[in-house]
Amino acid sequence: MAALKEEEVVSLAEFAVKSALKRGADEAEAFAYEGLTTTVAIERGQITKSSRIIDRGLGIRTVVNKAVGFAYTNILMDKTAIEETVLKALKAAKASKPDKDWQGFPTRKSFAQVKNTFDEAICELSPEDLVKTASLMLEACEKTDKRVFPVEGGAGASYLARAIANSNGVAGFDRGTVVECSLATVAKESGEVTPICFEFNAERLYRIDPEWVGAEAARQAGSALKAKRVETKSMKVVLAHFALQQLLYYTLMDAVKADYVQRNQSALQGKIGEKVASEIVTIHDDGLLEGGLRTWKFDSEGVPQQKTTVIERGMLRSYLYDNYAAKKEGKESTGNAFRAGYLSTPRIEATNFHIVPGKKSPEELIGEIEEGLIVYSVQGAHSSNPASGEFSVVATPAWKIKKGKIAHAVKGAMLAGNIFDALKNITALANNKRKIGQLVAPWVLVENIKVIGK
Repeated sequence: MAALKEEEVVSLAEFAVKSALKRGADEAEAFAYEGLTTTVAIERGQITKSSRIIDRGLGIRTVVNKAVGFAYTNILMDKTAIEETVLKALKAAKASKPDKDWQGFPTRKSFAQVKNTFDEAICELSPEDLVKTASLMLEACEKTDKRVFPVEGGAGASYLARAIANSNGVAGFDRGTVVECSLATVAKESGEVTPICFEFNAERLYRIDPEWVGAEAARQAGSALKAKRVETKSMKVVLAHFALQQLLYYTLMDAVKADYVQRNQSALQGKIGEKVASEIVTIHDDGLLEGGLRTWKFDSEGVPQQKTTVIERGMLRSYLYDNYAAKKEGKESTGNAFRAGYLSTPRIEATNFHIVPGKKSPEELIGEIEEGLIVYSVQGAHSSNPASGEFSVVATPAWKIKKGKIAHAVKGAMLAGNIFDALKNITALANNKRKIGQLVAPWVLVENIKVIGK
């Protein structure tokens, strides 16, 4: 099934806006979305099924006397269905209370250019191609370590397109691609079973390395065998990519969202210009990052995405804004409105949350640690608190570092502390940055994290 053409999608969004204004809306906005995704799944070491999901639709926001109404339809190519949805959105607006803080939709601005976000080769991938990718991953896993068993995983390719139009003259279209593969593994030996180890690769261009994913998922699981307990004490901890992403997603990323700040739910409220992290930490929210997983020309409200410096050498420089939160403070949106398709209204999210890497190789980083832990993933990060920064998580898989070398796997270790203290205690950054969802970051070394053994 072919993707819809740019002109078609933009004209449908514009039609929805005109229709809403004609029927009495003060303002209107339409967001059209199309996602074509092909996946193959791995279950218990076998490639099991292939699926193709086609998701298309239009979300409409209308404003009547400062009250906002929203409705959506998944029938995109039918003007009657769009008109019915406009009426539902108007009805919702009329039934809602006026919002005194509502100051209109964004106005038109020119969109930036983005690089390496679309690859025709990904659109042309067949289920057979993805089966081949999954097979390469499984073969590499099997070759690496015979004690390792692939639990689940898969490969997928997506074409995504979005169009926006509003009554302030905003009109835009952008498209992109994503290809990914992932594998979760466990190792078994003489009665011992390791925790799940996971590896993946996701890119906007057709440049993934399934053999590396398979081999690395197997290497991790194999080295997680013969795990020992650790003693309870404060020590140096290297947070690898996944563990860092899990910890920051529910703490720092929420704490820099303007709506959290405005609702008194952020520990960073009122701290612009203050030191909130170690001076080696610089973080940009870069919506234009070349090949970034969340890079687009414009955000979900049609505001151009941009590069915003959030923390510069440890100093807090900016929060992240959508149009609504920005206008509340008389500011401009930073292009951080996000929605997962057409079913919802926008909310503030980070785009590509980029921690600028350091110069050290991972080996050099570990080589300088007399005693510590390296943590690849954590469990329980979702219960962290963005208002206080407190976290308490299980470190799994994790390994003990002794005299500059990875000594053995550890089991039953917990990490507890405060993310805002941890940010100030970052003493080294590796040079191995990676894209994990919204986070683009290297390994980081944090001093003085409380490790609780059992």
